[in-house]
Amino acid sequence: MKPLALITGVGPGTGSSIARRFSAAGYRTALLARDASRLNALAAELPDALALPCDVTDPEALAAAVAKAGPAEVVVHNAVGGAWGTFREIDPAVLERNFQVNVMALLHLARLTTPTMVQAGRGALIVTGNTSALRGRARFAGFAPTKAAQRILAESMARDLGPLGVHVAYLVIDAVIDVPWARELHADKADDFFIQPDAIADEVFHLVQQDRSAWSFLAEVRPFHEVW
Repeated sequence: MKPLALITGVGPGTGSSIARRFSAAGYRTALLARDASRLNALAAELPDALALPCDVTDPEALAAAVAKAGPAEVVVHNAVGGAWGTFREIDPAVLERNFQVNVMALLHLARLTTPTMVQAGRGALIVTGNTSALRGRARFAGFAPTKAAQRILAESMARDLGPLGVHVAYLVIDAVIDVPWARELHADKADDFFIQPDAIADEVFHLVQQDRSAWSFLAEVRPFHEVW
């Protein structure tokens, strides 16, 4: 049977590209997100794809989706909660909601999916992050603390699971992803300002395929002319 890649946050950009990349490599795919119509449309494009609409912040719904998908060899946590505003401007409830998406959902997802990987002695859990995981800008107060916590949680998982044969990696996306709303927001920018979702998907796939003698934990991707 084909191996299974389970992906959360399957939106029109990165999540869909990741699903297509693993499908092209011969994986069955389990697609998790809240938008059922979008998931069903994508699943209809891909062989051996399963659309599993759910809110990853609902532990029972997440557990039901994972159970329906079955044991996964690869798990990608791409679901993300974001917000913009200083600490004085944000609604504290927004920070709490983003913590549920970015951190608690990762915790529940890993607890649900990695035991079978440990039993098999192989598998990969990849978490997509961004620059906010490394620095807290003023207007990212409702978002950056949760991504930093997500990175540290993933590192704890990597140190725990690595010796058991399960590869955990955190991919920092230091760029604006090329999706329609970002194009509208940055209408004055040239094409090479953006990072392409398919390129992100290629790097996620690369992390999964790394030889176990040379695993990465923290990986970064950015456009060639990005100032960093």
